[in-house]
Amino acid sequence: MTAPLDRRAWLRGALATTVSVLAAACDRVAGSPRVNSTLEGAETLTRSSHGLIVGRAALAREYPASAISPDFRANGTTNPDSEAYQALASGQFRDWRLEIGGLVDTPLSLSLADLQAAPARSQITRHDCVEGWSSIAQWRGARLGPLLQRARLKPQARYIAFFCADALELTLDGTGDYYETIAVADAFHPQTILAYEMNGRPLPVAHGAPIRLRLERQLGYKMAKYVMRIEAIADFSKLGRGKGGYWEDRGYQWYAGI
Repeated sequence: MTAPLDRRAWLRGALATTVSVLAAACDRVAGSPRVNSTLEGAETLTRSSHGLIVGRAALAREYPASAISPDFRANGTTNPDSEAYQALASGQFRDWRLEIGGLVDTPLSLSLADLQAAPARSQITRHDCVEGWSSIAQWRGARLGPLLQRARLKPQARYIAFFCADALELTLDGTGDYYETIAVADAFHPQTILAYEMNGRPLPVAHGAPIRLRLERQLGYKMAKYVMRIEAIADFSKLGRGKGGYWEDRGYQWYAGI
């Protein structure tokens, strides 16, 4: 039988062409129905392959501390410029609260200290960016699954949406605000965490303080930074431009599994 890491490598190789297209021609991807149709078909195949070949509960590879990258690139927004975020940051996020709501029976409002007291996981994993670079870091954070269990998801909840403090594009309708969505099944994966530490220290602002999503079996753009609110939803067609995430609204694929 092929080893799990070999299967993961095989899937990563199968995605290489898709990732290259995204990295090299983002604007053309967003505007080309033919390319988008091809990528959507590839994504469906990837999602199915992930479940059949790797298994939804399989863990991403974890590394020894000696493998941690000396310089982990911070990309996207590195310091949200909203007054509300800057006020929270200046107070070391003492007044920050994470709201968990939507299709839940018990909405939660959690401080950073509350999250740090929740069931946690530490993991050293590799971050794979669609731009073609990778880095390894140690992350510690609250496991998302137990938090959602506390909130008691309603049966119709199919996705988990993350709303963030950063805006990558100024738009009157708010579609430039960063958001992301994942399937409920992936939210309960043991390596899916809300990270508040990076390499043994509080998560830096450049990497998403006070918390960022870590979703280790998917590409980096799924791992939302500066998370302020989480909602359980039945579908994401009414969020942003309806594709399930900021970059997905601009031509990237929703699942992005590796």
